[in-house]
Amino acid sequence: MRSIIITGSEGLLGSELCKFFEKESKILKLDIIRGQDLTDESFVKKWFRDHHADNLINCFALNDHISKKRNKETLYDFPLSRFYDYMNINLISLFSVCREFAMNNKRGSIVNFSSYLGLVSPRPDMYNNSHKDIGYTVSKFGVIGLTKYLAVHLAPRIRVNCISPGGILDKQSKEFVKKYSKLTPMARMMKKKELNHLVDYLCSDKSSYMTGENITVDGGYVSW
Repeated sequence: MRSIIITGSEGLLGSELCKFFEKESKILKLDIIRGQDLTDESFVKKWFRDHHADNLINCFALNDHISKKRNKETLYDFPLSRFYDYMNINLISLFSVCREFAMNNKRGSIVNFSSYLGLVSPRPDMYNNSHKDIGYTVSKFGVIGLTKYLAVHLAPRIRVNCISPGGILDKQSKEFVKKYSKLTPMARMMKKKELNHLVDYLCSDKSSYMTGENITVDGGYVSW
């Protein structure tokens, strides 16, 4: 039975992937909700020394989710301390986790998650003329670069690929869903289960010659 480490295991994507893989794989979960702080380098080092797996799926990230209480902040109001938080969690800690996996496993596959907003800027008109946090977009651009760097330096022992999902349906307002759907050739938001088989492919020998890739799954959003 293969073993899979899933970080951000209690989040929207992480919990769905745990459910999908648990029937045929041994799942090792990591999440801040479980008291596991991936920004703590000493914890990460010790945990990966003690736990080995065939695959690492990184779902953890800091994201500013849509809500009715969302502040109408612009880039002029955005505090630099929050920019640091995005870099620390979404890039520095991601690098730390990937590095420790590679150091403690002879071979394997890593799947990182960027976003369609790691490919294009968020549209202000989607956020009632507020701005989605710049730190999220910049860090998700960085995840793609980090993936490609690691793919080169960890090959051929460890394969590293990235998925950039479009907007995933998750209790957004009807207004937001309607706006987003109009901007997408598929005319809808993604269902969280629609990434399961792609992640499975990247974790399997079916993708044995695939590394350093960023796969966009956004219903055509960035293709306009």
